[in-house]
Amino acid sequence: MRIACVGGGPSGLYFAVLAAIRSGGRDEIVVHERNPAGRTHGFAVTFGEDLLDEAFRYDPAGGPALRDAARLWSAQEIRVADHPAAHVGGKYGYSIARVELLDVLARRAQQLGVRIEYGTTAGRDEVDADVIVAADGIASSVREARAEHFGTTIDEGANRYVWLGAESDSDTFVWDFQRTDAGWVWIHLYPSSNGLSTCIVECEPETWAGLGLDGAPPADTVRLVESVFGRTLAGRRIVEPPGGLGEQPWLRFKEVRNRTWRDGEVVLAGDAAHTTHFGIGSGTVLAMQDSMALADALYGPGRGGGATGGAATGGGARVDVVDLNDPDGRGAALAAYDARRRAQVTPVQDMARRNMHWFEQAGRQLDRVEDPVDFAWSLADRRGDLGRIHYQLHRATQIPALRQVRRGLTTARRVRRAARRAATGRPEGDGA
Repeated sequence: MRIACVGGGPSGLYFAVLAAIRSGGRDEIVVHERNPAGRTHGFAVTFGEDLLDEAFRYDPAGGPALRDAARLWSAQEIRVADHPAAHVGGKYGYSIARVELLDVLARRAQQLGVRIEYGTTAGRDEVDADVIVAADGIASSVREARAEHFGTTIDEGANRYVWLGAESDSDTFVWDFQRTDAGWVWIHLYPSSNGLSTCIVECEPETWAGLGLDGAPPADTVRLVESVFGRTLAGRRIVEPPGGLGEQPWLRFKEVRNRTWRDGEVVLAGDAAHTTHFGIGSGTVLAMQDSMALADALYGPGRGGGATGGAATGGGARVDVVDLNDPDGRGAALAAYDARRRAQVTPVQDMARRNMHWFEQAGRQLDRVEDPVDFAWSLADRRGDLGRIHYQLHRATQIPALRQVRRGLTTARRVRRAARRAATGRPEGDGA
């Protein structure tokens, strides 16, 4: 079988890895990436334990490289104006520079015999393959060529945001909300694996216009952020993204949805299929889980398949192995991927939309803040999925001694999960 992945981001590269493993090297797999090797956008991406567990199960030889390249952050603080910082307990995660993640995946894919063609663009009509995975991002050219068939809708959020970096090496994930003469502006700052932190700046449209950012040169954005968030940055320099900020660095979030993810031999994956607001940090996780689900649909649950607690394969339901040399068999597998995975992602997008709306109304809450701990709770529960017991734990976490106890328990759980992952072992003859 011939497989073409259009787009060398996390979804395209990871599916190429899994397809190479599942096919035992029998399938011809090519990744077409428009950028040169080593060039990408943005700074760091985040993920949690669940993705690591899945990565170790789906590719025991490659999973450790992902963990080794990632950076752990183990605390989270929420700062509002001059109030004392509030703490969110039990929260930790992993961050990795996007360029390093792509390097890890690309090296693993090439080790398995995948051909990566950098600096090439490929539309549907330019690719000769039995399966075409359109993983070419939010502005997917493959999807846009048949947008009516896919039923693509793109809705924009109201707020403005800009993606920056900062010369910060802290292990703490920080939210900082500060008032300006034109309204509230906030950042979330989290560490990366390459000595830089990702710094996403966001504000409501009225604030953005009131600060004159709608017509200001990009350098004014950098000066504003360094000035407004001086306490958190502590003199550390803001870094522009690769390629610079451009003429208009401030963006509006675009939520991509599709009525179907399949058109004949073409399937969508990653941001080409769906986007979720950056406030929940799920984009890379969902993209790689798309790859797992597609590998399961085509090849049947292999090592790790169906064992993800429903994250990738729909509750562990069995996926029938089909004859991939038969076009009807391939079509049935792609249709199964479309139906199952789209149904799983839709609730996540709904949750992410609630998160986006929370930020679009954040200024109203911030104007009334008297207790930063309660505001921090509202932020933590912005998706509406926490209960009363979590609120009580949140209040207790503000006490330093109890916060240390909770962090100790979290660390113990993390160590146990890491030990379970290590026990998966490495297949003989398949060095990473």
